[in-house]
Amino acid sequence: MKITIVGTGYVGLSNAVLLAQQHTVIALDIDADKINKINQRHSPIDDKEIESFLARKELDLFATTDKVQAYTNADYVLIATPTNYDTDTNSFDTSSVESVIKDVLSINANALIIIKSTIPVGFTQKTKKKLGVDNLVFAPEFLREGKALYDNLYPSRIIVGEQSERAKCFAQIMADCAVKENVDILLTDSAEAEAIKLFANTYLALRVSYFNELDTYAAVHGLNTEQIIKGVCLDPRVGDFYNNPSFGYGGYCLPKDTQQLLANYENIPQNLIQAVVSSNNTRKEFIANDIVSSNPKIVGIYRLIMKSGSDNFRASAIQGIIEHLKRLGTTVIIYEPKADECRFLDCEIVNDLEAFRSMADIIVANRLSEELAGSLDKVYTRDISGSDY
Repeated sequence: MKITIVGTGYVGLSNAVLLAQQHTVIALDIDADKINKINQRHSPIDDKEIESFLARKELDLFATTDKVQAYTNADYVLIATPTNYDTDTNSFDTSSVESVIKDVLSINANALIIIKSTIPVGFTQKTKKKLGVDNLVFAPEFLREGKALYDNLYPSRIIVGEQSERAKCFAQIMADCAVKENVDILLTDSAEAEAIKLFANTYLALRVSYFNELDTYAAVHGLNTEQIIKGVCLDPRVGDFYNNPSFGYGGYCLPKDTQQLLANYENIPQNLIQAVVSSNNTRKEFIANDIVSSNPKIVGIYRLIMKSGSDNFRASAIQGIIEHLKRLGTTVIIYEPKADECRFLDCEIVNDLEAFRSMADIIVANRLSEELAGSLDKVYTRDISGSDY
């Protein structure tokens, strides 16, 4: 097969590398620097498996900025462009997805277009009707940032939002490129697949929020969070996973997906979905107030990244903490070696770790790191296990 992937973020690039093991894959992006890195077999994102596969595997993979070259004669076009949540419209900004669809139809109307970007419930059917086309399918992704290729190689499930032979064929292509055998494949209708993506991520956000609120209660009452979580999670119906307290959920998916699902609940009775969204901000407010309760003159933020092993700052929970701290009149400095600029959120970035340690009265770390071993007396964290999950 000739397969084109549009967008080389962690979803697009992980799918490109996965499929290039057995198929001819063209990765399309508007960022020439990312394209050059991919063609030189260097990963433009932090992902251990992607880096390893690009460096060592025999992949039929080429990257380009030329959409005519990318779309011509493609059997499949996978769209993995960003769909950020727009608070003005209370919906995902799907303009990049719509633009790609129109480009593909104008160049290669025979290609089956697979939407991997997260979209509102009903988008696929609405777009097919609007454009008068049938060759459009949604197939959600369930990938962790920094572990995206691993999650494609060992998928929890493969879901395609169409009950048809072509959907079954595409799902099997994905499964055949995976290492895991006997992968669960589910074919659903399009709106149901779109809902699965949003409800799955909102459940994960709910679980994060639950253990964060447990930790808030323990902190206020001087209780041992770890002991409580261990006792709760020994119940196999709860399970000992995805339960390490944090400063809140963040990153590419959970903040925007929970907001989109809440927007989809307009005029539908609900309490829980709103609570999940509200809980995340409440947690950040609590953390910020807890930090300033010790009256530090300078608060040092250790890393802006969403989680360990990531290079993504977008919607990381720590940014909410910084904003709350600034509203409380606190001076904030940041240690982030991956930052290109000298300031972030109008705070000074100090990229000398020793200088950062000495300047900060308290060091705020969403996740502990060996780098902080010599400064634990200054560290503020709610991390109890060192795990992102």
